[in-house]
Amino acid sequence: MTDLLDYGLALDPIAPVAFIAIFGVLGLALTAFGAVRRVRGSLVRTAAVAAFALALLGPALQREIREPLSGVVALVVDRTQSQRTAGRVEDTDAIAADLTERLEALPNVELRTVEVSRPDPERDGTTLFAPLADALSDVPPGRIAGAIIVTDGQVHDVPAEPPINAPIHAVIPGTADERDRRVEIVAAPRFGLVGNRETVIIRIDDPEAEGERVPLTIAMDGAETAVLDVTIGETITLAAPISHGGDNFFQFAVEEVPGELTTTNNTAVAVIEGVRENLRVLLVSGEPHAGERTWRNLLKSDAAVDLVHFTILRPPEKQDGTPIHELSLIAFPTRELFSQKIDEFDLIVFDRYQRRNVLPSLYFDNIAQYIIGGGALLIAAGPDYAGNRSVYHTPLAAALPTAPSGSVIEAPYKPQITDLGERHPVTRDLPGNAEDPDWSRWFRHIEGVPITGNTLMSGAGENPLLVLSREGDGRVAMLMSDHIWLWARGFEGGGPHLPLMRNLSHWLMQEPELEEESLRLETDNATLVIERQTLAEATEPVTLTRPDGSEDVITLEEEAPGLYRTVIDDPEMGLYRADDGTLTALGHVGPVNPLEARDLRATTELLAPITEASRGSARQVDSAPRVLLRPEGRSMAGSDWVGLQRSSASELVGVERVPLFAGFLGLAILLAALSMTWYREGR
Repeated sequence: MTDLLDYGLALDPIAPVAFIAIFGVLGLALTAFGAVRRVRGSLVRTAAVAAFALALLGPALQREIREPLSGVVALVVDRTQSQRTAGRVEDTDAIAADLTERLEALPNVELRTVEVSRPDPERDGTTLFAPLADALSDVPPGRIAGAIIVTDGQVHDVPAEPPINAPIHAVIPGTADERDRRVEIVAAPRFGLVGNRETVIIRIDDPEAEGERVPLTIAMDGAETAVLDVTIGETITLAAPISHGGDNFFQFAVEEVPGELTTTNNTAVAVIEGVRENLRVLLVSGEPHAGERTWRNLLKSDAAVDLVHFTILRPPEKQDGTPIHELSLIAFPTRELFSQKIDEFDLIVFDRYQRRNVLPSLYFDNIAQYIIGGGALLIAAGPDYAGNRSVYHTPLAAALPTAPSGSVIEAPYKPQITDLGERHPVTRDLPGNAEDPDWSRWFRHIEGVPITGNTLMSGAGENPLLVLSREGDGRVAMLMSDHIWLWARGFEGGGPHLPLMRNLSHWLMQEPELEEESLRLETDNATLVIERQTLAEATEPVTLTRPDGSEDVITLEEEAPGLYRTVIDDPEMGLYRADDGTLTALGHVGPVNPLEARDLRATTELLAPITEASRGSARQVDSAPRVLLRPEGRSMAGSDWVGLQRSSASELVGVERVPLFAGFLGLAILLAALSMTWYREGR
């Protein structure tokens, strides 16, 4: 039944308001003038004018017809890795299903379910309030009934103030007596210099065993290196040796304790990227030639390279009796460079160098020992290598992969990448490579006989042009031509001299990306890439060990000659290990010391302040609580129930209007007003 109080007065003028106002003012003025002059009937005339003016305004009784809008409640279900790791998946699923059923049964309530399975890639830890805000961003404040969050309580984006003007309830499966021993990395650098030791600070947390002594196992790149006796609850400072460039993995693990939630966080990983100090390169140029500056310009252009360059400007045919020690403005420090400080260089380059009695045989033997001990040598050969003064006729020959035949081929040819070179990372991606390469010709080739190593490029008559070899712990590269400068000068369009020379020098200095046999795990928050580089024509399947200890055998797909790869989407955070029976690789997804894994115990402490501020509750439960709709201002939580705010919003669906001066009623009122005026004037 409609209450008369639901109606209000509305006006719908049938003439311009200004006209009605003028009419009313003039009419009232005339009737007022008559009243002042004591003209009979002035009161009746005033009533008639008012009636006409009111009729022109179109008064009506109006009532809005509204339908109440449903309240919107958000159910946020935490399915992040901490929930899965601690074994709460079944309890979370059961509670979420019960709450869904109860919320859908409530009258005039719209349910929006938000499932959070991955952390925000831009933030560390579990983020639930950002998805909650997104889910309710298009809902007017008056329609928000509240939010229920099913989580373990380990939430790391809790705001200072409630994001909604409605109760927020946290329903937490789990018990208060859970135990979890964990290793936490307090501080670790992201980068470290190769050859140095970096400080890593760790702590073992276990409130149930504070002060106890336990063994801590330390592993580097997957190999155990030490076991230390440490105290739970105290910080431990360790010196981590950075042994190589690229990622250095340090694992710190404690043994499992009976009754703990999980062993996943019993191991912590620090990943320190090894970077080299400025690389020291010794470039020794022989007789001057057109390409002398090619290697110098490349090495000088790299800010990470400290270059020491000596050029022997005196050609061998110039014999005037000048003593050797007077042949340069600055004495060539042969003893210092090739005896005392040879191990300080990362790379030695001989550019068209030949013996001139400047370097004794002993120094060439020192260079050979330097290579075997881990050094690198590049020989850019010219006609000097084919002659009697070739460095091959020294003790250095034991480390050289190609012997000179004594012939120099003077004929045009295009350098070709061999089948092996197509699979080698130094030459695989050279721009312009094809059956007929899109680069210029060379005109000189030093004929050689390959002894060992890999021939990546061939030249005139398919003779070896670029040969790479491993000798002991070191590396040797031989370029059997001195015409690479033609590419640098742009002759006939030039060629890929920069990528070739850069890859060559980086391979010599043992950059991990250019290893011909390597297994790598490249990671980010969204993907895990397993990559195998090999010179073989096929590769073995890879066994991938996941953070939870489970294993998968994965067959890699060929992406390019010698390069096999597989991409795994949506990997869990943690340490992965890949093994193909020959090589092993480690990779870590997500932060190396994630908030998600620091504490896996269920707790109400983090969420209690925000739930109380919103008039909600945070509770640990075995089953889903009852859900009630409550008016605004009433209590929103009880011992076994949670309350949602009843919506006060409504939608206008129509308007009911009753005109007061329409039809016969309006006509009768106006006629009555006129009749009274005439009657009064007629007396």
